[in-house]
Amino acid sequence: MEAYALRQRLGERERTGHSRSKKGGNEVGDKGELLRVRVSRGVLFVTIDNPPINLLTIQMATEFLRLSQDAAADKEIRVIVFDSANPDFFIAHYDVAFLVQAPDEADDRKTVDFHDLNRACEAFRRMPKVSIAKVEGRARGGGSEFLMALDMRFGAIGKAIVGQPELPLGITPGAGGTQRLPRLIGVGRAMEVILGGGDLTAETAERYGYFNRALPAGELGPFVDDLAFRIASHTPESIALAKKAILAATELPLMEGLIEEASLSVRSLTLPSAKRRMNKFLELGGQTFEMELDWSRMVKALGDVP
Repeated sequence: MEAYALRQRLGERERTGHSRSKKGGNEVGDKGELLRVRVSRGVLFVTIDNPPINLLTIQMATEFLRLSQDAAADKEIRVIVFDSANPDFFIAHYDVAFLVQAPDEADDRKTVDFHDLNRACEAFRRMPKVSIAKVEGRARGGGSEFLMALDMRFGAIGKAIVGQPELPLGITPGAGGTQRLPRLIGVGRAMEVILGGGDLTAETAERYGYFNRALPAGELGPFVDDLAFRIASHTPESIALAKKAILAATELPLMEGLIEEASLSVRSLTLPSAKRRMNKFLELGGQTFEMELDWSRMVKALGDVP
């Protein structure tokens, strides 16, 4: 039922098309449809589509947040893959025409309310499902910050570009860039990217640790899709527990992280789905010389076990 509701809420636009106003490229019709979705084999594919440059607007941030809520509640979805309908822009950056309207005096409070983009980013980071970006084209500013909050990022060589252009505009990142980027690529390189305000190519982004991999454009889609389907073939319980353990490595001191990992691992061993898969592994010849040499076939076979 949840998957049906999600497709009714967002996915039908893929079949019916967008309902955009005539006023301009960044305005939309009554439905505000900037995301197109489809669900296949436990993977939610999300295509960002806000011509002409996929500008990150309040509407897009709100749709990301709504999508995160729908996807988190959908038991059929285990992996979310984001890409763009525009080959030149994944997400250009946040709408500067909106930002320039900020008040002339800053609020001195140390605590502020998170905006929808921050809420969406944190929702994707923490949800017990896996999020992956398939990047062709440019992702700067808020677009880059959105990418940082996802679990994995893959870029097309010769096409993907990422960067933080805030400082050339006289402002600073405000959707996690100064906090997530040092954790991804280290403090020194984060200083280079944020303070320099320049671009990173896919190859440099991979070398720095921003992208998991930089792949030729023709290989990017098949690689990411295969990875997404392989992850989605695992049980949702094991995906959730493994992701929680990995996040502990970024949030806890080592000894506390090891304790958390041990606790989650013990919990995974008690799952009925784990018992079924471990028994199937042994039935299929697991721990034999021949079968251990063909692990891909074993993973595929285990993926069919509920």
